[in-house]
Amino acid sequence: MYHDQGLIPFKLLALDSGVNYTAGLPIVRTSPDHGTAYDIAGENVASPVSMRQAVYLGIDIYRNRQKWEAMNANPLSVSAQENSRLPKS
Repeated sequence: MYHDQGLIPFKLLALDSGVNYTAGLPIVRTSPDHGTAYDIAGENVASPVSMRQAVYLGIDIYRNRQKWEAMNANPLSVSAQENSRLPKS
């Protein structure tokens, strides 16, 4: 399936609040699903909802990455895990 074919049902369901997220990058990249909207630029008719949602999603992803890094900052070594299973004498 091509990118544009997948966007048709997505845009129908999300209306003006859809967000495009590119996973797997070392930086957070989100964008409104409507694209550049050059055809309505400067006409004061565009809705800011999708842009706002893209910013909010970017913030959520960034915060979740920070939480994940904090949780995995000091994992137990294999030897520490094995020692914790041994009976105490």
